[in-house]
Amino acid sequence: MKWKNIPFETLYAAPSRNGIYKTSEFHGSGCRIVNMGELFGFDFISNQEMKRLELNDAELAVNSLEDGDLLFGRRSLVEAGAGKCSIVIEPPEPLTFESSIIRVRLNKQAVNPRYLYYYFRSTQGRGRIRSIVSGTNVKGIRGSDLKQLLVETPPKNIQDGIATVLSAYDESVENNLRRMELLEQGVSLLYREWFVHLRFPGREHTRITNGIPQGWEQVPTPDAIEINPTTKLSDEEEHWYVQMADLPTDSMVIGNAIKREGRSGSKFRNGDTLLARITPCLENGKTGFVNILPDGEAGRGSTEFIVLRSKRVTPEFVYCLARTYHFRENAVKSMVGSSGRQRVQESCFEKFMVWIPPRSLLNLFSEFAEPVFQQIKILHAQNQKLRAARNLLLPRLMSGEIAV
Repeated sequence: MKWKNIPFETLYAAPSRNGIYKTSEFHGSGCRIVNMGELFGFDFISNQEMKRLELNDAELAVNSLEDGDLLFGRRSLVEAGAGKCSIVIEPPEPLTFESSIIRVRLNKQAVNPRYLYYYFRSTQGRGRIRSIVSGTNVKGIRGSDLKQLLVETPPKNIQDGIATVLSAYDESVENNLRRMELLEQGVSLLYREWFVHLRFPGREHTRITNGIPQGWEQVPTPDAIEINPTTKLSDEEEHWYVQMADLPTDSMVIGNAIKREGRSGSKFRNGDTLLARITPCLENGKTGFVNILPDGEAGRGSTEFIVLRSKRVTPEFVYCLARTYHFRENAVKSMVGSSGRQRVQESCFEKFMVWIPPRSLLNLFSEFAEPVFQQIKILHAQNQKLRAARNLLLPRLMSGEIAV
């Protein structure tokens, strides 16, 4: 089915705008600001944790974000990132955006913003965006070129239908993501309650000597956890491979691992925790829990991972420990190397002391944590299937092959 191609600008409610730049003294408080990290990390921009920027009323008036605004990446080190499109969904508080992002505010009487968001995710829309990408080392788009793009625009009722069908998949994904976040928060809270604040079951009857509960031990990390353990892996076969980009910043879930050949890199198996060792990935929180491998198999990953394997504590305990501030701060302080390429020194873990609780308490923690980790894995698998189904529908809806 052929739909009208019209200049993108004719759908604008106001001229497109690049985001705001302010010097460092204005950062740290004020309204939340969408940076490139949020743009590349999230398709739907709403209530994510973000940095903050001080704006006066006049600045906020012209640089605010509203429900339905489209955001496009102006610059990227890779071509696939140039012009990446995200959509703002019902921000719960004032929100602004940085100078490397273009905001497009649409005329909602003429176009459904969610339709256009999906359009720019489709093969057709990405092809149009690629036609205006320029640059050699850094790829980018200009607002002056963006507004002249021809976009395929079906009647408004068809736009609404396409947006409704595809949104149902994404809303299910978002619901699962919220459930995964709450599940992981529950495990982390229990870990801190029992093993950091020492409010564990039976504490009322446990003697504390020099800050250590009776029956507990305080040992250097390598006595409790294997650091980069030896794992046998054939160099002649394909194995599951995890890139740094697959490692999350705020959850345990490892992203889109693929099978590939390779000889170098860290080696791991299910139950291991992967910790980024390079700046700024470690500071940004990149840490993942391995539960993606078939039984008995091992995987391979970036050379910039530190593999942590349970030894005298449980795998879930290791992951929760790796997410704590003090553990990560110890690693960050050990970093050496040239600016921008600093790496954690493995020797730093010898200086970090781990409290090992009695096995009965560890087992009690695992009885709670293991099913939660498994449920997170199941929800992640559901999301992969939902995204795959949505991606199959997207081009067929956009071409009119499937009617709505």
